[in-house]
Amino acid sequence: MDRNLALEVVRITEAAALASARWMGKGNEEEAEMAAAYAMKKAFNSISFCGTIIIGEGEKEEAPMLYIGEKVGSADFPKIDIALSPLEGTTICATGGGNAMSVVVFAEDGGFLQVPNIYMEKIAVGPAAKEVVDLKKSPTENLKAVAKAKNVYIQDLTVVILNRPRHESLIKEVREAGARIRLISDGDVAAAIATCFEETGIDILMGVGGASEGIVAAAALRCLGGFMQGRLIPRNQDDIKKVQKQGILDINRIYLIEDMASGNVMFAATGVTNGDFLNGVRFFSGGAETHSVVMRSKTRTIRFIKARHFFDFKPLY
Repeated sequence: MDRNLALEVVRITEAAALASARWMGKGNEEEAEMAAAYAMKKAFNSISFCGTIIIGEGEKEEAPMLYIGEKVGSADFPKIDIALSPLEGTTICATGGGNAMSVVVFAEDGGFLQVPNIYMEKIAVGPAAKEVVDLKKSPTENLKAVAKAKNVYIQDLTVVILNRPRHESLIKEVREAGARIRLISDGDVAAAIATCFEETGIDILMGVGGASEGIVAAAALRCLGGFMQGRLIPRNQDDIKKVQKQGILDINRIYLIEDMASGNVMFAATGVTNGDFLNGVRFFSGGAETHSVVMRSKTRTIRFIKARHFFDFKPLY
């Protein structure tokens, strides 16, 4: 993939972030999500490439746009696989919370693990604790390993966990081990990425969240030198059928980061609301300011982009 394409990707996330930010705190998740998806769709079709959505808003019969298998872009080449989340943290945006963002990931053909819309158990850490954690280990064992790798006490570690009833036993064990916990309502992609930035104070992500979000997070951590594992968690027979439909025979397989996002990967995200490493959209008279990050796995280049948009000259927004 041409490196110049990386800077084109951010135009897509900026469009979605600007559209959904209008709905921040208004309590309407559906409208915020639709605004982001519509703006992202228009932005995709203004860029010269041929994309196929691999991780999107759902199956064709479930989503009106940006569905799995949909073709986007305005050219026949280059051919790119896409994973996206027009509004990662829909509930966060609707309630005015932190870490909502718009995300797009580009990969070479076949670069993404194709997973159904089910749950995934995840563990993610930054470069300092790379390859010392394992989903086969208990949470306590993983916390000890991370503390040793970072040369700190377990009591110094901060663990991010989605605030869900299914995590009751996990939260209990982490507390008994002595680590600190940040419970989040949504947005575990941002939480996984935050493990790679020391200034966020986040050391490890644990728990069960969406499988699609797991693939997006894995792609980001590939660009940042982080580490992640995932294991699909079917809840019922319907989920098992979805997994089998994708050709996945070993439901209990633990996927490494390279299994989930391989080859040359480009990642872009724009903050919708203020977060750990991205500022949210700030509107001013006649325009708005956005804060984005663009990353490439090939070079590990990380670019933060602060942009000012003037609506008289950008009717798309």
